Amino acid sequence: MTDESGELELAELPPGLLVADAVRAIGGNSAVRFVEPNWVYTHQEISNDPYFTSGSLWGMYGDASTPANAYGSQAAEAWGVGHTDCGSVFVGEIDEGIQHTHPDLSANIWTNPYDPVDGKDNDGNGYIDDVHGWDFANNDASVYDGGSKGSLDKHGTHVAGTIAAAGGNGVGVAGVCWKAQVISAKFLGRNGGTTANAIKAIKYLTDLKQRHGLNLVASNNSWGGGGFSQSLLDAIVAAAKQNILFVAAAGNGGKDGKGDNNDKVASYPSNYNTTTGAGYDAVIAVAAIQSNGALASFSNYGPATVDLGAPGVGVWSTLPPNTYGSYSGTSMATPHVTGAAALYAAFHPGSSALAIKQAIMNAAVSTPSLAGKTATGGRLNASGF
Repeated sequence: MTDESGELELAELPPGLLVADAVRAIGGNSAVRFVEPNWVYTHQEISNDPYFTSGSLWGMYGDASTPANAYGSQAAEAWGVGHTDCGSVFVGEIDEGIQHTHPDLSANIWTNPYDPVDGKDNDGNGYIDDVHGWDFANNDASVYDGGSKGSLDKHGTHVAGTIAAAGGNGVGVAGVCWKAQVISAKFLGRNGGTTANAIKAIKYLTDLKQRHGLNLVASNNSWGGGGFSQSLLDAIVAAAKQNILFVAAAGNGGKDGKGDNNDKVASYPSNYNTTTGAGYDAVIAVAAIQSNGALASFSNYGPATVDLGAPGVGVWSTLPPNTYGSYSGTSMATPHVTGAAALYAAFHPGSSALAIKQAIMNAAVSTPSLAGKTATGGRLNASGF
């Protein structure tokens, strides 16, 4: 709930009290602005660089790359004209944590220069030694809890690799934007994540941009679940006002394993729209396509609420500990678009979030499987701008 000042407050329900009854009771207090559940979210996953040259990394290919795949993100086409260095750009990853020591990621995981590891909150943001970001699930500075077997943080590490795994180093895979700096805002733990912690993660990234002037252009949100949250929308709007895009997975359908129409049944957070609060819609909702251009059977869609498709089936990327693997899901499609946003920002410095989104939308390649299924009717084209 939030009070008249707009501050978020959490209330723990006594045993036996239903959420709906608590919402009605607390909502009757004139000092309370609104009351809503603290939803639990999960990630949106279905279960010279060697993986690129072997033909495995189809999501990065373009029409004329070698190897080639017309339904890839066209990132390789951008690389071919020298668009690889995104070192001036930062993106936030709101997800599980990231194995920041992975040999294909370590160079591109943000290291906080404003808060050295000394047990003090040197930059005054409320987080002590947030060297690579913060773990909101466990409320500590360790954004990687995978351990020796990498049992946790697989999803977050995989997503990070698609955004910004080091390219051209003769190792493993390559991300869309080879040198973008990824900030970990971990809020998904062993049992998922909550609305309250997702809000903290968004606010953390927004504060970093405001406090330090980071060129932070987007957050990647490969997660979903729960219902509408005004508090979460407010946080996304506040980030949008700071020119931070919110790139979100459209979702992986219902219990039948088939994709749902988000126009009919909203899937959050991809169905949020920031137009009313921010003056433009900072959300980019992403569906998943297969290597033959077909809409993935599990992928949600919606001509009014899902923007475009991107590679999301058989996507190879980084995994802990120090390895690689193939995952499928709208979770895997989303970081292709986040990487493209970073790529555009790197080579069009000073662009607003709205300009970046419009460029991505305008460059989308018409795709039969996405006609009438997404707003653009097309798929990501990271070389189209």
